[in-house]
Amino acid sequence: MRVSLVGLPGSGKSTVGRQLARRLAIPFFDSDHVIEQRLGCSIREYFEREGEERFRDMEQAVLDELTQGEACVLSTGGGSVLRAANRAHLHERGRVVYLRSTPEEVFRRVRHDRNRPLLQVADPLQRLRDLYAVRDPLYRETAHFVIETGRPSVATLVNMIVMQLELAGDAMGAEAGSAPPPEHRPT
Repeated sequence: MRVSLVGLPGSGKSTVGRQLARRLAIPFFDSDHVIEQRLGCSIREYFEREGEERFRDMEQAVLDELTQGEACVLSTGGGSVLRAANRAHLHERGRVVYLRSTPEEVFRRVRHDRNRPLLQVADPLQRLRDLYAVRDPLYRETAHFVIETGRPSVATLVNMIVMQLELAGDAMGAEAGSAPPPEHRPT
């Protein structure tokens, strides 16, 4: 089973993904890190040198590969849902969790981060609002589950995701060492 995390840049996909993979005892992949390893440079550098379209081509190839591989938790780039092929591959080849954060929450978390190319603009909060307006419907279309990130701790978010997977009947709950839900019998 594959669990992919989608959401705005800075919504916690990598942080939550690492903990979720540890909890489920399966490998963790961050698609942006895989892309950087293949490119031999940062996404920001590649973005500036080659443009967004070339980056999206590379991203699509990496996501196609990672969604066909072994069971894993996959953290995707914030814009991975922009291409229909990516949305289809993610949705059809595993469970997708949308870590939904408001633009204001994300801004609080990433306002000092200089490694996010799309946020290196005069008004990053407005940029996040614009990204959210375009991407939120795409994240929702791709996802099997929507988890509101708000203020919960990473551990709480991981528990919420595991509970959703178990409620959906995914075998991952048993693999993660959790007990099956008790039977409900009339008394």
